[in-house]
Amino acid sequence: MKKRVLTSLTVLALVAVSVVSCSKGKDPKTEEEKTFYSIGTMFGSRLTQLQMSDAEIDSLAAGLRDSAKGDKQKVDPMAYQQKIQDMFKSRMEKQSVDVKKKGAEFLEKFVKEGATKTASGMAYKHIKEGTGPTPKETDIVKVHYHGTLTDGTVFDSSRERGKEVSFPLNRVIRGWTEGVQLMKVGGLTKFVIPSELAYGDAGAPPKIRGGETLVFEVELLGIDKAPAADAAQAAPKMPAHKK
Repeated sequence: MKKRVLTSLTVLALVAVSVVSCSKGKDPKTEEEKTFYSIGTMFGSRLTQLQMSDAEIDSLAAGLRDSAKGDKQKVDPMAYQQKIQDMFKSRMEKQSVDVKKKGAEFLEKFVKEGATKTASGMAYKHIKEGTGPTPKETDIVKVHYHGTLTDGTVFDSSRERGKEVSFPLNRVIRGWTEGVQLMKVGGLTKFVIPSELAYGDAGAPPKIRGGETLVFEVELLGIDKAPAADAAQAAPKMPAHKK
């Protein structure tokens, strides 16, 4: 899975949080103020894993204000590109330590309850055994899935949307690529996937924190042999797909 510590979306999040912090303590009243506030709530939640202090948010606001007004910048941002990358990486790794520990405990409990742990570190349990063929990594699979965090919070579910999805099995997170190959068509399997086989320390904000262990119930509905051209296409936009 390819990861980027600082994406364009994160930059937007920084801007959004700065906009909100500029009017700290002031409730939005006009439609325009409410619009900006809504932008802040959407993107600001993506920065929770940085655990920023009020002073740090104020610094963000100051930089935004100077740049937006065309005032002289007090710091050369180009000189701080690497420091920005390093700060994001170190803070996300720090926060993910406790999250990983809780995830590991959840996974081991799942194994003690009868699940099988693979050499890679994920665990699975067949709820319903399938009777059809087993997919290969290069196949396109049709599935229904329900994804939650270890506390039961749903972050994505084709079942809740009421529409199955199809995607190349080699274009999803490693836990899915490995796990679905352990299934047969018609089967329903529960997977517990550690962060190393999912989204790592970066997570997939705002719903999936860095280091988060993911729980999926997957029903394998069908398999299509993927032509070379189709196999190269990106998977549908879902939390299990690669970034």
